[in-house]
Amino acid sequence: MMKNVTAPRRRLSRLAFVVAAFAAFVTVFTGAGENAAFATTYAPISGTGSTWSQNALDQWRKNVAANYGMTVNYSGVGSSAGRRDYIAGTVDFAVSEIPFQAQPEDGSTPEVPPRGYAYMPIVAGGTSFMYNLKIGGQQVTNMRLSGEVLAKIFAGSITNWNDAAIQADNPGLAMPDKTIVPVVRSDGSGSTAQFTLWMSEQHGGVWNRGMTSQFPTIPGFKYQSGSSGVSGYVSQDYGEGAITYVEYSYALQSGFPVAKVLNSSGYYVEPTASSVAVALMQAQIDTTPGANYLTQILGGVYNNSDPRTYPLSSYSYMIVPTATGGVFTAEKGATLGAFGQYMLCEGQQQAEALGYSPLPMNLVMAGFEQIQRIPGASGVSVDINSCNNPTFKPGDSPSSNALAATAPQPAECDKQGPDQCTTGTGGATQETAISGSGAGGSASGAAGSASGAAGKAGSKTTSYGSVGAASPFFLNEEPWGGRQSLMLAAGGLLLAAVAVPPYLIRRKSFGEHHIAPESTVEPK
Repeated sequence: MMKNVTAPRRRLSRLAFVVAAFAAFVTVFTGAGENAAFATTYAPISGTGSTWSQNALDQWRKNVAANYGMTVNYSGVGSSAGRRDYIAGTVDFAVSEIPFQAQPEDGSTPEVPPRGYAYMPIVAGGTSFMYNLKIGGQQVTNMRLSGEVLAKIFAGSITNWNDAAIQADNPGLAMPDKTIVPVVRSDGSGSTAQFTLWMSEQHGGVWNRGMTSQFPTIPGFKYQSGSSGVSGYVSQDYGEGAITYVEYSYALQSGFPVAKVLNSSGYYVEPTASSVAVALMQAQIDTTPGANYLTQILGGVYNNSDPRTYPLSSYSYMIVPTATGGVFTAEKGATLGAFGQYMLCEGQQQAEALGYSPLPMNLVMAGFEQIQRIPGASGVSVDINSCNNPTFKPGDSPSSNALAATAPQPAECDKQGPDQCTTGTGGATQETAISGSGAGGSASGAAGSASGAAGKAGSKTTSYGSVGAASPFFLNEEPWGGRQSLMLAAGGLLLAAVAVPPYLIRRKSFGEHHIAPESTVEPK
């Protein structure tokens, strides 16, 4: 008798069908494959503006593209250009560190958009002073500078690194006889505006030009476009002796140090996420309904008496439309609202690793109000209790900030005086040996270290890797949710579909062999 193989083949056909079906299930519902399906279809949106916050924006754009199929185009052309593009109606949103200027300092036409708008905070950070300096052929990584010295450098009145005022800030360093090369923005920028505002308010006797988005022409200065332009110049070999003002993220990304800045409590502090969070606890937010609603007033930040404060702390706005017009439509508003919700909540988890400081609850709640004003965004979920922002948890007070509450105190060697910490700052990992008269010390675990991550003494590491690393490490994981649970369930079912039927076939064949061998074995 011939062995009957029809039934096993039918079983194998059924198995192939089940496997194929589950493979299709996994592809459609988990987003696997090139044609991933997303729960919502989003209209592409575009914006221009700030380079100060561009590193954060670029990472968030990648995240929402991968996880939600959302296309957000952005070009860092400077805050001034972004505001002009918004006025012209050629973009859906803009990003800036300062609001529209009713009376621009250059005498140009007042910035008055023809359509409604609102300011939505997106990320906080510190304007840092990235530099390139060597002593005896070794890179300096622990520079300290007072506000007055910084103002004099960028006003052009201090021109050499061995100036007595710089030496007084740095007792642990034998400052070299080398010309200072200030590198400033050639384009209109929010970074320039924030820096010059601070100089004019804190050191008006040195900087008497007021706030300006366009840095004035000063002999001996180098002018570069964008944050990447100024930081790129400083980080080159020919940039030795140079110093620039740029968002802290760019120093981390470039692997270069930043100057610790003297605060009102007499401590030199680095613009880490925690020191920025502490500083901004004294920020005043304009809550008066009107054109400048949610803009920042930073006088309290500059003079914050908390020793953990970094004085040049601020945040960046996204300018969002409150009416359709230009290229903006309500369909795009749904995308913009969803992207805004992602930035205020989930995206803030990456802020510190990117070189920024996450927004606290009061600004997130205010940002939610702005999202609701965007045409087409009314369906966006803005539940503060499911926000997943690292600065607060459900039940916290709107005025609280977990990052500020846990910020460490500065090290004693960061106090103004005869000692100077030797630990590296920004993206620089190595210590700087004492070459001056002062004693050294370690800032590991202090506010001037990598807050909450690794200390900067000795083998300090950062999210950006070793010195000179240009490609930072970013976190792209989507938080665990329904899609991930569905993926796990689909995987388990698929495994069962593959493993169980063959086992049952073998089990049945085993039984047939021992119970009725004559039906499966040919007679001799």
